[in-house]
Amino acid sequence: MTAQSEKLQKVLASLGLGSRREIEGWISEGRVSVNGTIATLGDRVDETAQLRVDGQLISRQQAQKTCRVLMYNKPEGELCTRKDEAGRPTVFDRLPQIKGGRWIAIGRLDLNTSGLLLFTNDGELANRLMHPSHQIEREYAVRVFGEVTPQALKNLRRGVKLEDGMAKFTTLRQRKQDEDSQNQWFDVTLNEGRNREVRRLWESQELQVSRLIRLRYGSLALKKRLPQGGWIELELDDVNALRRSVQLPDEAESAVDGKQNKLDHVRLSRMRRSVKKHRVKREHNIKRTKRERFGS
Repeated sequence: MTAQSEKLQKVLASLGLGSRREIEGWISEGRVSVNGTIATLGDRVDETAQLRVDGQLISRQQAQKTCRVLMYNKPEGELCTRKDEAGRPTVFDRLPQIKGGRWIAIGRLDLNTSGLLLFTNDGELANRLMHPSHQIEREYAVRVFGEVTPQALKNLRRGVKLEDGMAKFTTLRQRKQDEDSQNQWFDVTLNEGRNREVRRLWESQELQVSRLIRLRYGSLALKKRLPQGGWIELELDDVNALRRSVQLPDEAESAVDGKQNKLDHVRLSRMRRSVKKHRVKREHNIKRTKRERFGS
């Protein structure tokens, strides 16, 4: 009887090594081998295959048994990359260590966008939540500079043609604001996550986004008390709500103790001190690097 095979990127993603998209990049770069042979996109493997990434043997027993998800309140000025050659801050800098895998960002937020960003150790969950076929709704608060006409709002609701195809807001609601303000706030939702899509939609109407905050991803809303730069791990009910939204089975257990996960005064104070300490340390390191490069 022939062993059942699966796509290589799906197998590696299930081990918590990265998202499928990330791993496809590794395969294209020649970083992955199967039974001693450099892998190519489209390869399928069974449970007997010997897998290596960057020459390191991957244990098939290291798969994460518990799906974990972090909620992070991203500040402006952080990059959605693991490491930046220029030493700029990234969203991964302050995340907790994880054994036998690594955190995978579910989607991205650009440098000047803040708000809700989710991370998981489950590559299949990350892939499904990001894939357009699942139509996972994202909600944003947007501050727009310029005169927003009724026709512009009508266009954004009906759909406009961008360089990568048609796009529209599934909902678009104006917030109450001062009459003399040149900036107007809107709440908008999208069912996909194309690059800079919210900004490009407004720019198509000759309007500029001066502030952009993600408030919700699927059923999960950003916790109002969570400070920028802070994170919490989601409890079992929230994790399973995400999994059900993309047709994955429920998890039976959680890595989180609900009592320890409350955003009470003590934990918030500790979290804010940690964020501030990290920011001061990072600024010190940047100054030191500049002195080493260019002299005092």
